[in-house]
Amino acid sequence: MRDFATELEARKAEGLYRVRRQVSGPQQPRLTADGERRLSFCSNDYLGLANHPATRDALVSALSETGLGGAASHLICGHHDAHHHLEERLAAFTRRESALLFSTGYMANLGVISALAGRGDTVFSDRLNHASIIDGCLLSRATVQTYPHGDVATLAAKLSATPGHKLVVTDGVFSMDGDVAPLKELARVCRRYDALLMVDDAHGLGVLGPQGRGSVLAEGLSTDDVPLLVGTLGKAVGTSGAFVAGSALMMDYLVQKARTYIYTTAMPPALARATAASLDVIEQGDERRIHLRALTTRFREGAQALGYTLMPSNTPIQPILVGGNEAALALSQALEAKGLLVTAIRPPTVPVGEARLRVTLSAAHTEADVDTLLAALASVAPPSPSTLSTLSMPIRSVS
Repeated sequence: MRDFATELEARKAEGLYRVRRQVSGPQQPRLTADGERRLSFCSNDYLGLANHPATRDALVSALSETGLGGAASHLICGHHDAHHHLEERLAAFTRRESALLFSTGYMANLGVISALAGRGDTVFSDRLNHASIIDGCLLSRATVQTYPHGDVATLAAKLSATPGHKLVVTDGVFSMDGDVAPLKELARVCRRYDALLMVDDAHGLGVLGPQGRGSVLAEGLSTDDVPLLVGTLGKAVGTSGAFVAGSALMMDYLVQKARTYIYTTAMPPALARATAASLDVIEQGDERRIHLRALTTRFREGAQALGYTLMPSNTPIQPILVGGNEAALALSQALEAKGLLVTAIRPPTVPVGEARLRVTLSAAHTEADVDTLLAALASVAPPSPSTLSTLSMPIRSVS
């Protein structure tokens, strides 16, 4: 039998052990974590909608009509008219013919990839894709080829040398680096080599593009360019769940083939109503996006002036590159001692030697909040190994 306790101790020794925080109250920049009030810069609530009155009111109002549980899968008796209306809203929001709801983004990627590719096919995946994409590729039983991050030339060479059915999968915005995929170039090579392109825009929807419609529409790309678009509802949308959008034909195919859609209970119908209300706020939320971009610029300029190494990102995901696991954990702990939550991200989530602090900004943050974070970073000093070794404090892992 495996010695699980020894494995856990080894993770602690390598700076890879993870613990959970217990949050009380709603998700918002100033929250209570483990009984202490903190200013949080680690949530994916990019537009500040996780505690928005419009979505809360829509949820409460819907409960008396829809009840709470979905009670069955969509293909049994769980497909409520609230789900159908939300799918129509999501299709219209992403400028596509049809959409299909999934319980989580992870399940959407598992279900879609494994439905669209199988034995004898080839899936091409960006090296920095999210774990759900990686696992979906493995689950498909297709041949999987990775290409260097954002390297369209290498992908084109691989596509040209590969016969048969080909699926290319990429994040729209990469969750740990914050950069945007070269979507126009990817669409071009996929058309040239007859490959199907799927984009997971979990971190772009609500933030990028006209009225927050995402990274694909920010590049002016259509369903013909990107046949499959996956998005989550638990980030900028502020609720929970996920969807895939595309042509009516492709959505019908997924209804028949995507196992994580067929064999899962539908989301609570009231939650679908709340999500539709959130989409209304997003469409009318240009001021939120303008404010969020201004906060991003303020943080980047301030952090770089302090000597911190940032990743090349213009999105609300602003990683501070540190390097070593222990150094990243020590910097995170130093900020926590000053009342701020900024998560340390370590392998295998990011490559070995590229541990970082993942700063995420929200439209619910103020300029004063960003200045508080910058002041704390200034007091700790830039994360060079020699500097961080002087942070003599117990290290407690947070991610």
